[in-house]
Amino acid sequence: MTRILLSSVAAAAVLASAPVAFAQTEIQWWHAMGGNLGDAVNALAEGFNKSQTEYKVNPVYKGSYTETLTAAIAAFRAKQAPHVVQVFEVGTANMMAAKGAVYPVYQLMADAKEPFDPKAYIGPVYGYYSTTDGKLLSMPFNSSTPVLYWNKDLLQKAGLDPNKPPKTWPELGEMAKKAVAAGAKCGFTPQWQTWTMIENYGAYHNLPYATKDNGFGGIDIELKFNDAPRVKFIQMLADWSKDKTFVYGGREGKSTALFNAGDCAFHIASSATASAIDKALGTGKFGIAMMPYSPDVAPKPQNSIIGGATLWVLQGKPAAEYKGVAKFLNYLASTPVQAKWHQETGYVPVTMAAAEVTEKDGFYKKFPGREIAVQELTLNPPTANSKGLRIGNFVQIRDIVDGELENVWSGKKDAKTALDDAVKAGNEQLKRFEAANK
Repeated sequence: MTRILLSSVAAAAVLASAPVAFAQTEIQWWHAMGGNLGDAVNALAEGFNKSQTEYKVNPVYKGSYTETLTAAIAAFRAKQAPHVVQVFEVGTANMMAAKGAVYPVYQLMADAKEPFDPKAYIGPVYGYYSTTDGKLLSMPFNSSTPVLYWNKDLLQKAGLDPNKPPKTWPELGEMAKKAVAAGAKCGFTPQWQTWTMIENYGAYHNLPYATKDNGFGGIDIELKFNDAPRVKFIQMLADWSKDKTFVYGGREGKSTALFNAGDCAFHIASSATASAIDKALGTGKFGIAMMPYSPDVAPKPQNSIIGGATLWVLQGKPAAEYKGVAKFLNYLASTPVQAKWHQETGYVPVTMAAAEVTEKDGFYKKFPGREIAVQELTLNPPTANSKGLRIGNFVQIRDIVDGELENVWSGKKDAKTALDDAVKAGNEQLKRFEAANK
């Protein structure tokens, strides 16, 4: 009996000295990344969860960018919104206009007393998602920019130097024609044509997309991308399509299938496509360079602008939970995490420190060209025309531009008529946005 009593006392002592279990504060993170990128997102959340014990981030895949944004809006109205939602760059103006729904990142960091240094971020990445006076609204996450990819085998078959990419559009045209003449099924195909051939072409040549600093100066704006340089450029591509120097491969990222199949000599696509291209063609079989420029429009390129998405924090949660959100965002922006994310996905690191660490680690020597995206974004200090785009109803406007470009490629319209019509229809969308958000 004495032995049993002693055992009970010992057990009670052990239980008393054991650490008390407590419930972690859960943070809901809705995102739009499936497949391998979804795995990478889950790994980020797991890394943060293991780095501390107070908070637990739950990443939830909600479908495409549009589906994720729609779901978040519906959830906010029903008072069931997540803490954090991933929104693609074309939704920025709409998120800003959602009065009372957004908790700006600069305010979150100040309220949570978390360290936050705006100067640590890559300029064009930070600027795209900031107010005109430099206050960050959403946290840059998966940022990318268009770069030029080329197939070295197809250039070699055409008698061209496989290690010397074109620097200008006239050079690309000549090389693409030679590649087709030597048997290539396609000279050049672009990905996300509205982003690469209209929006980035403008920024790269310091041309305005819209009035009031591309929308950064207000919502009462008009579109300006039907200017003479872009009309000439789009008509040139249409003329190239007659002999397959240019081949339209479909909207969004569909054209990458042509390049990955070895059909096209040149491909302008997101820097985040690098990993997929590497898997398809093999390391060393393709090159990555800066986008070509038109010397008759600008003597040298200005800088590219980003695509991708950011993380928006939504209102309506207890203050204590936002402390965890702030810590999570700081974790995502930390140098080791950003360097790993950049290297594994091809997305641009959001800080210069992460790019510098990646270079010191020898990653760019092992995978030449992966540094091009950062170089392109930081080529020159951004101007009012190359800082980014702050356009309301941007999703609808991109659909309009896509449709009009398809009219050009199919021969239904010339470039001037199509771009004029796109601007007219796009301006109607902007007027609706302005009326709804006055």
